[in-house]
Order: sequence, then structure tokens, then C-alpha cells
Amino acid sequence: MLVVVSLFAGCKKDFLDRMPQGQYTTENYPYPGGSGPYDTYLMGAYSELRSFDVHSQSFICATSIRSDDAEKGSDPADGGANAIQMDNFPVSPDNGFANSLWKGYFNFVNKCNIALDQIKNNAAIEATPEIKTQAEAEAKFLRGYAYFNLVRFFGRVPLVDSVFSNSVSESNVPQSSAAAIYTLIESDLQFAAANLPPSWDAKFVGRATMGAANGLLAKVYLTQQKWGPAMATASLVINSGQYSLISYDTEFREQGENSMESVFEVQATATAAIPNDIGVQYAQIQGIRGAGAWNLGWGWNTPSPDLANNAYEPGDPRKTRTILFTSTSDTTYKTIYGEDIPVGLTNPMYNNKVYTNPAMRASIGNLSGYWFNVRILRYADVLLMYAEAANETGNPAEALAKLEMVRARARAGNNAILPPVTTTDQALLRDAIRHERRVELAMEHDRFFDLVRWGIAGDRLQAVGKTSFNESRDVLLPIPQTQIDLSKGVLTQNPGY
Repeated sequence: MLVVVSLFAGCKKDFLDRMPQGQYTTENYPYPGGSGPYDTYLMGAYSELRSFDVHSQSFICATSIRSDDAEKGSDPADGGANAIQMDNFPVSPDNGFANSLWKGYFNFVNKCNIALDQIKNNAAIEATPEIKTQAEAEAKFLRGYAYFNLVRFFGRVPLVDSVFSNSVSESNVPQSSAAAIYTLIESDLQFAAANLPPSWDAKFVGRATMGAANGLLAKVYLTQQKWGPAMATASLVINSGQYSLISYDTEFREQGENSMESVFEVQATATAAIPNDIGVQYAQIQGIRGAGAWNLGWGWNTPSPDLANNAYEPGDPRKTRTILFTSTSDTTYKTIYGEDIPVGLTNPMYNNKVYTNPAMRASIGNLSGYWFNVRILRYADVLLMYAEAANETGNPAEALAKLEMVRARARAGNNAILPPVTTTDQALLRDAIRHERRVELAMEHDRFFDLVRWGIAGDRLQAVGKTSFNESRDVLLPIPQTQIDLSKGVLTQNPGY
């Protein structure tokens, strides 16, 4: 019996119209052109995307709370030193959240390597060469994604491309340079892009596609300032015909999951019978912290005053779709579903992109949003990556065209707001694209990495009061001391720690 196959079933139909849990049926297996014989191992790797150590508390801290877009939120002492360090710097080598990320992502890597080992070496599994290649492509896509986050979190990390039986630290695998890690990531994603399908049958929506591999590869190139390859690779996604922009409001509702704008998402679900065990805690951690019916989560990752007060142009509707304001004695705010938000919640603002449908909460009998997908890569992000790379390679017309696609969608027919950007001056257009990335992708876990790759993290974070941020140290997390100790000193610490 194969487990959790249905977690990656799609929701382009009714969200609760799920395939039977934990089994193949005559309808979903064998899947023509799929990689069914290896799905036990592939789904083991996919399931790590939902792990608490991969896409929940520590991930939110390291990618969003460290940036100028967000603050820790919740009660001041909630999360203790682990959380406070992520918000205000420096992060100490004994920080539990940094260690959680290390363990979670290397466990994820190992699950990918187990799948690759079975595909290559298990002669008892019968499969055509085409099926084997496609299964290998899925596993390499997932490994490429895992390593991309690891190298952005920690810089030098062990390069492990085979199965390890204990922790990677105890296996005494030394660190490789960031350049060597990027070489592996590029190789994995290039293979995935060449061998994954453009789309999957609706039964398997959520599995990695050619577009997901090319989109992620474009971001890998962009991070290294490989502008030409980034532009060319993003263009493959744009020209594929698989993606389009949908309503900004709809995109962040349950009904917008796996939409035409989705390039890759972490799949999650829940039912009344199983409200917690087959989902992800991502939305719960960021949900409104209150009482009774308004106790929707932990209240972490709240929008910063700088994001609320300084980032958006007048009238930009993305502001209220991103920031959920707590009502005050003078102003009553409503949720996207028309509910009056109460006065006196723990924080003045919350992440509105993870606000769950009250009808879903009622039908499942759970307030925490375990069913809410995690958006990893959207088509709007790909368009803005293309625009940035085009501007850097001296193609302002191409940059302006893709930038306008994103702004036009946000404008939603209201020509009184968000006027088209017209400058062809490279420096001014660079600033406009950077601004657009911030407001379009706010609270979506790209901002800190964008600041780092642009070389402006120190200036920006200092400007919003994170005065302990040191650009020569804090662009990377420390190598967890626990892992250095397990390796008996084979692993070495990052500079400044």
C-alpha cells in the first residue's frame, strides 16, 4: 500500500474532492506516462515539504521575519531567544530554529537520495526507461530545491548525493563551497527541466513540472547574477503556455490553489476525520492570535510598520490583500470574507495571504488551517525575474513589458492607480523592479534573499531598526553548534560567529 499519494492530488475541482487516502485505485494507478513504480519513495520525499522543520516555524523565521517586511509578532516572549534572534540579530550558533532547518532540509535531501538510489539500483522494480528518467527528474527537482534553500541559509554545506544512514554531521561529510553546491543545484534542475512533463493529470496536480524546474532554475541563476541564463530560462516558463495571472485576491484563497498562476506549491489537505495529520502548520503559525473564534493561530510573522506605511503606492490593492489590520476603537476592518475583525487582538496586523476560509474551518472543525497550501513559486515572480534579468542585460523594453503585466493585474482595470513604468534608465528601472518585487511578493519568503543578493541588506535592515544586523555575518545563518559537535569538528563555523 502506497502512502500519501493523494496529498498531491489537485484541487482545480472542489477542494475537498480528494482521492482515497493512502491507496491507489483503478482510477489513479497505473498512471500512463507517470512514475508510479517509484511513488513510494518519491512521495516520501514530497512529504518532507510538509515537515515542520522544512516549511513551518523555522522557515518562516529565516525567510520572512529576518527581513524588513515582517516582525516576529505574537506575545513578545513567545518563541524565546530562538525567535527573538531571528527578528533582531545576531542568530547564535546554538539557536534551535537554525538547527531545525539544518536537520529538516538534510532529512529532505536524504529522502530525495533514497528515491534516486531506488530508481538507479532496485532491479526488483520494473519500469520503462522513460518512467525511470521521469522519476529521477522529480527526485532531482526536489533535491535541487532543498539544496537551494540550504545554500541560501548556510552558505557552505555538505554536498551529499548518496544515501546516508545517520545524520549528515555524524557521517562526517565536510562542507563544500557555495559554488560547488550551486553546480549541483543547476545540474539537478537542468535534468528535471529536460525530463519532467509540462503538466500532470488533475489527479496528480502539485507534482513537479517542467515549468517548476525552469522557474526555480531561473531564480538560481538570478541569485548568482547570471542574468543571461536567468532571462532565457524564465522565458521558457513564460512561453510555455502553461501559466497566466489570475486575480490577486483569488490567488491567496483556497480556491486559488494550483491555479494557472501556480508554478509550484506545497500540497496540504485536511478532513473532519483527519484535521491535522495530513497538512502543514504553515498557516496556523501565522494565523490571528486571539480568543474563541478568533484564536486562529500563533500570530507569528506579522507585517512590519515599514511594509504597511512605506512600501505601497497610493491605492495599491495589494496592500490590503497582504495586510490584515486589527480593528480599533475608531475603525472596523473586515476580512476578505466580510467578517468584522475584533478590537484587541494580540497584534495590530497579520499576514492576510494565509487567512483561511471560515466555511473551510467550519466544515473541517479545525481553526488552524492545516489544509492551506504553501506557495513556493508564482508566475508573477517569474515575470519579475525576467524583467530584472532583461534590465540587467540592456533590454529595457522587455523588462518594461513584463513589469507592466504584473502592475496591470494589480491595477485590475483602475487606471487611476499604479501608472505604467516608462523609464528606460537602467538604474531607475532597477529600482522600479525591486519595488515591484517587494509589494507583489510581500510576506512570501523572497524579501530577505532579495536584499542579500542585491547587496543592500545592511542598509535596509538597519533603516527599519534591526541595528544589530551585520552584513559581513548575518546574510548567512550560523552552522548549528550541535552539528559541529556531532561532526567532531569536521564542520566549521561561518565567519563572524
